[in-house]
Amino acid sequence: MKYHDSVFYAIVFFLAGVLLASAHLNFVIILLLSFWAAAIFLFLYFHSGLNSRLLWLAGLSVFIIVGSGYFLFDDLRFRNFSLPIGEETDFTGLIINDPEASSKSQRLIVEAQEPYRGRVLIRLNSRPAFHYGDLVGVTGTIKLPDGDRQKNFLAKEKIAGTIVFPQKIAIIEANRGFVLKASLFRLKNYSLGVFEKSLPPEKAALLGGLTLGQRSDFSPEFKESMNLSGTTHLVALSGYNIEVIVAAVATALSRFFKRRTRFILTVLIIVGFVMMTGAEASIVRAAAMGIIALLAQQTNRVYNFRNAISFAAFLMVLVNPKVLFFDLGFQLSFFALLGIVYLKPALMNFLRISRKTKIRVWAENGLTTIAAQLAVLPLLISNFKSFSFSSFVANILILEFVPLTMFLGFLMVGISFLSSYLALIIGWLANFFLVYVIFIINTFAKLKFFVVEINNLNIVFSIIYFATLAIFAITQLRSRKTQI
Repeated sequence: MKYHDSVFYAIVFFLAGVLLASAHLNFVIILLLSFWAAAIFLFLYFHSGLNSRLLWLAGLSVFIIVGSGYFLFDDLRFRNFSLPIGEETDFTGLIINDPEASSKSQRLIVEAQEPYRGRVLIRLNSRPAFHYGDLVGVTGTIKLPDGDRQKNFLAKEKIAGTIVFPQKIAIIEANRGFVLKASLFRLKNYSLGVFEKSLPPEKAALLGGLTLGQRSDFSPEFKESMNLSGTTHLVALSGYNIEVIVAAVATALSRFFKRRTRFILTVLIIVGFVMMTGAEASIVRAAAMGIIALLAQQTNRVYNFRNAISFAAFLMVLVNPKVLFFDLGFQLSFFALLGIVYLKPALMNFLRISRKTKIRVWAENGLTTIAAQLAVLPLLISNFKSFSFSSFVANILILEFVPLTMFLGFLMVGISFLSSYLALIIGWLANFFLVYVIFIINTFAKLKFFVVEINNLNIVFSIIYFATLAIFAITQLRSRKTQI
């Protein structure tokens, strides 16, 4: 087995072990499953003419145990917090995130300082405003999360307890955080301020979502419209947004820098953008794969999608093992990408559309949307209990205008450093596209007869569904290769 193949399968088995442990499967059972998998591969090895690949797979099965052990170790380390639960207490803590603020409230993640240890999620009024790096004194009652859903979500963020509207909270000392991170958060908030000054509130909120993944300023009605129209992913920064940013940055830098310098600067800008936007799973995955693609180009290596996506998943799980099972954004991001890369060409082959065929951009976006939506359909239904078939058309009508709208948003921020009046002019241009996008979202949200509600999705159905998609994709792709 080739080296890159052995690394790929080791990662797959490692992720399988993390997944099994995330599902709270007993470690003894995971051990037995690992030995059972190794035994099956050995049995096939001796009955297939001593195929060395099967022998390698038998040995690599041990990574199932490594993955599950890593998850359990990380979970044990997280649960080793020291916080006074259920009683009013005074403690000091450092704000370690950029607070999520809306007109009514704000949410802080605070790292408790000695003599306590652990992270606390605090919800409080929107005023006074707090910032990343503030050392605060808090008086309140720390409570454990309610219900498995909230508990799992907060555990993913390494949050041990919550406080809702503390009796007292005040800044003890400002600017205690990482200087670069604080500067990036200031840049993000400055950018959002430019949008707010240059555009009407609803349009400014949408542009903030498209460019920076900011959703706290969305009204409940608009959030519901995005859910019903199947367009929420537009403001969940993903590979599509990163692709637009990388293309713009690379084009801009190509006029001033040589290849090596351009590569380093592009990577630094991507990493900075990820930090600035909060490092959500979808954008971290997109950024990791984008950097891998740039590295392959820089070193004149062949870019292998299979290895790139598995390595990106491995890095993210290595940093936080809980994202694999408890982070919906992580799951949607990877499944959607798999759909675009494998299911889209299969659909093109099924519809007899050749790569040489000149199809309009809207048709290309349509196939991309359909492939991605089909790949994540069970995940959407199981989490949101519904699915809108009108989302296929809504995304086709919107996606073509997203890159230009994002470009105008970033240009608006850049120009604002020179002239606020020029920023207003660019905002006026961006407003045309934002009005159109909002019109499509609201229009398709009203087509409720296209919405199918399913309260309980059978796990067997999900397995059969994904198996069917996989068989369809493999069959069509093999057929395509045969035709070529």
